[in-house]
Amino acid sequence: MQAKPLRSSSAGALTGTVRVPGDKSISHRALMFGALAIGETVVHGLLEGEDVLHTAAAMRALGAQAERGADNVWRVRGVGVGGLHEAAQVLDMGNSGTAARLLIGLVAGHPITSFFTGDASLNKRPMARVITPLEQMGASFVSRAGGRLPLAVIGRDDLVPVTYRLPVPSAQVKSAVLLAGLNTAGVTTVIEAEPTRDHSELMLRHFGATVTTEETEDGALAVSITGQPELTGREIFVPADPSSAAFPAVAALLRPGSEVLLRDVGMNPRRTGLYDTLVEMGADIGFENRRDQAGEPVADLRVRGGALKGVVVPAERAPSMIDEYPVLAAAAACAQGTTVMLGLKELRVKESDRLAMVAEGLTKCGVKVEVGADDSLTVHGTGAPPQGGATVATAMDHRIAMSFLVLGTATREPVQVDDGAFIETSFPGFADLMNGLGAKIERV
Repeated sequence: MQAKPLRSSSAGALTGTVRVPGDKSISHRALMFGALAIGETVVHGLLEGEDVLHTAAAMRALGAQAERGADNVWRVRGVGVGGLHEAAQVLDMGNSGTAARLLIGLVAGHPITSFFTGDASLNKRPMARVITPLEQMGASFVSRAGGRLPLAVIGRDDLVPVTYRLPVPSAQVKSAVLLAGLNTAGVTTVIEAEPTRDHSELMLRHFGATVTTEETEDGALAVSITGQPELTGREIFVPADPSSAAFPAVAALLRPGSEVLLRDVGMNPRRTGLYDTLVEMGADIGFENRRDQAGEPVADLRVRGGALKGVVVPAERAPSMIDEYPVLAAAAACAQGTTVMLGLKELRVKESDRLAMVAEGLTKCGVKVEVGADDSLTVHGTGAPPQGGATVATAMDHRIAMSFLVLGTATREPVQVDDGAFIETSFPGFADLMNGLGAKIERV
């Protein structure tokens, strides 16, 4: 992918009504679960970013049908639980850790051999966290050092159900184990000490699987799936991605006089940690027209610009906002006072070492920051616009790129990112949407 440097300059008030692209987590799952269902699954609002398109291609390679119609609605015809075929080619997951980890779990429960690869960024990310429980169930793997891609999965249709306690909070690992359990006789259970995204559980129930969640004696959650169900094709309405909505929301908060309405944003309580934090910082965010769509809560967000104050973000909130810390750091850089974000270890193994990348970029923009030995991030805001005037390295990370472009709407001097090409993986049309609201993002 050719590098695409972008520059963001100080903007006036942002105004307008927009719908950001569909939720990436839900889009991946709609394609995967539809591929395992009997009959047709109809998906409205699927995110057509590069990450999700890689998932669609993988499901076709494994024997399902997944195509967009002339009406922009996606239709998936599945092969039933256990019915995936061996792919004739390597499955390229692009930049998506979610797609790679979930699909590795899915094919582990089939008697086929599957080969996975990704782009340079994904191939650096650890897969051992999913390999460990799947090997306990009976699947076999051949991988690079550290369990990294490219790797081969030798699956089986006689996996053994397990009870697996997550060593770190991870919806991706939880989902991988549950999906391996789909074609496994008996009950497969994942125990999580801290609640993580539950999109898999909600959607599997929507398709007809028996998935239960119970609290254990020590306060953890035990999520169990009964194997070998018959899933039935369903209609799916994908809400606007709350992680993508975070970028125009924070940009609006940072510009006085702004008022932006973000439509149909997913409000799953395990995804709203950023918005809870912004409200604590004094943000003027109204949650209007709350409703449910296919089991997922949705609302329209009315965001008005205004002053923010520093806060302490507790570690236990991290699972509900792990992807939003970079853009929260941009907000904290413009707030009055110090913001401390605790428990950010998981940021070290995202598309980049996001903790280090955020700290480095903010420092270049004239913001005082500290990274703690406990993987905390402290940002000292003055209540005034930061200096800016820097070129920030993105390490092929779409969220780093978008976060610093948001910061550039409020800095005294423009902020440039060395490569914005990877924004297309999750937020196609990002610059156009932001500029339509009044931002000034341009190609260098």
